[in-house]
Amino acid sequence: MHARMKNPAFVVPGAMQALQALAASAEKGGVPKRTLSLIHLRVSQINGCAVCLDLHARGFHEEETNERLLTVAGWHDAPYFTDAERAALALAEAVTRLADRRDPVPDAIWEEAAKHYDERQLGALVVGISAVNVWNRLNVTTRQVAGEWAKSGDSQKRLQEV
Repeated sequence: MHARMKNPAFVVPGAMQALQALAASAEKGGVPKRTLSLIHLRVSQINGCAVCLDLHARGFHEEETNERLLTVAGWHDAPYFTDAERAALALAEAVTRLADRRDPVPDAIWEEAAKHYDERQLGALVVGISAVNVWNRLNVTTRQVAGEWAKSGDSQKRLQEV
């Protein structure tokens, strides 16, 4: 396997900094980092982004249980997630699958999230979901190869970037 090109975030001047700033803003919105990480993993599963799945799974292991990591795709039926995490995951799925239904983010999903998160946190969730969707689209479109970033010897820096 090989990529079609280098990741556009590394090619286009200012793109990496803009994407890092977007992700950093989501992290300042008051949503637990653990919840944002679950969202990143779930959105990347939906979008089939092997690079982000590899990256986020490696970054999780110290703060997350195997049960939660292995069942995040089936969060609807797994007992390992809080009601707030479930609301965030439902919102992440709806925002990621905009084209799948006429009312892509139904009021019921939004209202459930609003029960658990205030306006700033909801904004952070939407920004965080959007940011990981951007990364997924960059990686999938250019066929970035999972694990290649780790081979660079600068994997800790990459973990913080993506």
